[in-house]
Amino acid sequence: MGKTIAEKIFDAHRVEEPFPDTHVLKLDRVFCHEITTPIAITDLMARGLDRVFDPTKIKAVIDHVTPAKDSKTATQGKILRDWARRHEIKDFFDIGKNGVCHAIFPEKGFVRPGYTIIMGDSHTCTHGAFGAFAAGIGTTDLEVGILKGVCAFHFPKTIKIELNGKLKPGVYAKDLILFIIKELTVNGATNMVIEFTGQAIDAMSMESRMTLCNMAIEAGGTCGICYPDMTTVDYLWDFIKDEYDSKEAALKDYSKWVSDADAEYERVLSYDVSTLEPMMTVGYKPDQVKTVKEMTGSKVDQIYIGSCTNGRIEDLRVAAQVLKGKTISDSVRAIVSPATPAIYSMALKEGIIEIFQDAGFCVTNPTCGACLGMSNGVLAEGEVCASTTNRNFNGRMGKGGMVHLMSPATAAATAINGFVTNSELFKA
Repeated sequence: MGKTIAEKIFDAHRVEEPFPDTHVLKLDRVFCHEITTPIAITDLMARGLDRVFDPTKIKAVIDHVTPAKDSKTATQGKILRDWARRHEIKDFFDIGKNGVCHAIFPEKGFVRPGYTIIMGDSHTCTHGAFGAFAAGIGTTDLEVGILKGVCAFHFPKTIKIELNGKLKPGVYAKDLILFIIKELTVNGATNMVIEFTGQAIDAMSMESRMTLCNMAIEAGGTCGICYPDMTTVDYLWDFIKDEYDSKEAALKDYSKWVSDADAEYERVLSYDVSTLEPMMTVGYKPDQVKTVKEMTGSKVDQIYIGSCTNGRIEDLRVAAQVLKGKTISDSVRAIVSPATPAIYSMALKEGIIEIFQDAGFCVTNPTCGACLGMSNGVLAEGEVCASTTNRNFNGRMGKGGMVHLMSPATAAATAINGFVTNSELFKA
C-alpha cells in the first residue's frame, strides 16, 4: 500500500508511539509570535524550565500588534524579545524588520519540503504549500516543542482534492479556496490533511499555493499541502543552491515528498475549475460563500488588503492593476498592509505603493492587527469590511462588525465602487 505525503513525513520524523495512534514527531521548525508564545514562555519560566531545544530551529517575530498599541501588547512584545535575546535566537524579527509570520518565514527560506513545523497560530497550515506538514497547536504543545523539539499528533487522514482545468482571468487562489471550503463545510476536513493536486495547482505560483493552504484550517483541516515541484525549487533556490548541484538535483530529492499513486485517502474530490467565478463569504462562517455576482451592490464601509492570506507582492500587483488611475469611493475607507518589509520595498520600487496612495488607500506597515480586530483597521459596530483576510467570524475585525472575505482583485474593485462588485479583470 502506498503512502500519502503526510504519512511519509510522519514516518521520517516519528520518535516514538507511546500510546495507540499517538505519534511523537521530531520538529524541524518551531515558529513563534508575540500573542501566543509569551504565555508558553512565562509558564516554562514558572516551572524552572526556561530553556530551548535548539535556538537555530526556533524562529520568532512580533507581528500581530506592531508597533505596540498599549501597555499590554508592549509587555507581550517585551517577553518575546527578552526571551529571544536570552536564548540567542538569531532569527528574531523585531519591529522594523518584522512581517506577518506566515509570509516572512517562507520568504526567509525557513520552510522546506518534508519539514515538520508547529506554531501557536491556526494558520500555520500555510507552510504546507511547500510540501511540509505544518500545524497550529495550543500552549502546552508549544511549550513541549520549545523545550524538547517534539510534538504529538494523531496519524493523519488525508482528503485529496484534484483541481483540473485553468482558472479564468480575474479568478484567483482565494476564490478557489472559498469554493472548496463551501463544498467541504467548516467541519468537512476536521483533523485531516487536505492535499491539493491537479493542473490548477501545477500552474500556481508559490504565493497562490500559500493562499490556498492558508485557509485549510477554515474547513477544519490540520494542514493544507501541495506537492513540491520546480516552482517550489525556484522559490527556494537562493537558500538551497549550496546544498544541490542543480535545480534538477533538488527536485529529484524533494520528489520523495510526493504521495504514491496507490496511496489511500479518506476522500477524493475532483473539480473542474475552468468555470469558477470570483467568490466571497456572506455570513459569519467561512463556508457561507456566494459568487461575487450574486452579492453585487452590497454596501461596505471599509476595504482591507493584506494578511497572511493575501498580503504578498502577487496580491498587491493584482490590486494595483485594478486601482491604477482610479480613486476609491467617497463612501468607503481603504487600508493596505504589505505582509513583509521586502514586499513593501518591492511594491515601492514598482510604483504600487504610489498607486494605492493615489487611489486613496491608507498604506500601513506589515501587521496582522486588522485581521483579528486588534489594531490598524478595527470596525465599529454595524460596519462591513471587504477583506482579503481569512476569517469572517462574528466580531473578528471588531465587535458587531461584518467581514466579507474576497480576493485582492474583488476588494480593489469594491473600493472603487463603494459596494461589492467584480473587477474588470474577470472575464465571464
